[in-house]
Amino acid sequence: MLQTLMPLIVLLSWLALPVTVVCIVDDWLLRPQRSIAASARTARDAPLMRLLYGATGLVWALDALAIAPRRSAAARAAGRDPTLTPEPGTVDYARSFFPVALVVLLLRSFVFEPFRIPSDSMMPTLLDGDFIIVNKYAYGLRLPVINRKILDVGEPERGDVVVFRWPVDPSTNFIKRLVGLPGDHVEVRDNRIVINGKPLQLRLEPRKYDDGCYVNLALAMERLGRHEHEAIFCPVALDRQPVLPGCNRRGVRGYVCGDEDAPGSGKMAPFVGDVPPGHYLMMGDNRDNSDDGRDWGYVPEENLVGRATRIWFNWDLRRSGGPLWSRVGSAIP
Repeated sequence: MLQTLMPLIVLLSWLALPVTVVCIVDDWLLRPQRSIAASARTARDAPLMRLLYGATGLVWALDALAIAPRRSAAARAAGRDPTLTPEPGTVDYARSFFPVALVVLLLRSFVFEPFRIPSDSMMPTLLDGDFIIVNKYAYGLRLPVINRKILDVGEPERGDVVVFRWPVDPSTNFIKRLVGLPGDHVEVRDNRIVINGKPLQLRLEPRKYDDGCYVNLALAMERLGRHEHEAIFCPVALDRQPVLPGCNRRGVRGYVCGDEDAPGSGKMAPFVGDVPPGHYLMMGDNRDNSDDGRDWGYVPEENLVGRATRIWFNWDLRRSGGPLWSRVGSAIP
C-alpha cells in the first residue's frame, strides 16, 4: 500500500505551494466574480477548484493515517528510533502549507471576508470594481453555511454599510447603507429622509457629480448616525445616451441629469414605512439608481453578513486605465 500511495503523495505535496496560492487568489478575486456572474443563481466552484481546496490537507491526512504508521513500524523493525527518522520532504512541504490555507479559510468564514462591488448602487462611496473587506463578527459570530449566531458582539448602527443576503434570494449578497433600525418610521420624499419625524442632515454641495459616465448629478453630504457620507441624486428620469465621450467604462451608456433635477424637484414616488422588529431598511447612496429596500422590503437580522470596513483593491475590467490605486486602503464612511 505504501508503494501504491507514495506517487500520489509526492505529486500532491509538490503541488502544495502553487495550489495554496491558486486557492487564495481564487477565494479573494475570482470567487466574487463567479458570484456576480451567477446573478440570482447560486454560484458553485468548479470541480477542479473544489479538489484543489482540499489538496494539501489530503496529502497531510494520507500520510498521517496510512503512511506515517508504516514508516514508524519499519524504523522500529530496523532497530531505529522512529522519532529520529526524517519525514519525507514532500510531506513536510504539504503540512507546512495546509495550515496557511486552513487559516485563510477560517478567517474568511468567521472574521473577514472579501467582496467585490458589482454595481453602481453605492456610488460615490463605493465604485463598481472595488474589492472590500467585510467585518463578519461586527454583528455577532455566526456559524458558516447555516448562519446561526453563536456569540453576540455588537449591533448594527444607523449609517453602517452592510453586506447582507438578499431577502428575495438569500443566495445573492447585496451591499447597501443601513437607514432604518427596528421600530423606525421612515419617510423618503424628494430624496429627503425623515426618521421618526426628524429629517436627516443633508447638505447640498455647490459642485455637481461628474465622472464622465454619470454627468451633472446633484451631490450632497448626508449624516446617518455617526456616519457622514456622500450621496448622489437625479430624481427625474435619467437621460441615457448611446455613448458619452467622457465615459471610460465599456457597456455603460451613461447617465445625464438636467439642471432642473436637483433634490426637491423630483417626481419619484415617496416611500413611507415602519421597520418591523428584527428587520432593517437598506438603501443605496446612488439614491435614484439603486435596487434597495424601498422596492423589495426589509432585511431580517439573520440575513446580515457583516459591516464593510475598507477598500483593499480596485479594478473594474470594463474601465480603461487599470486599477484606481488611490482607493486602495480607503476607509468606508
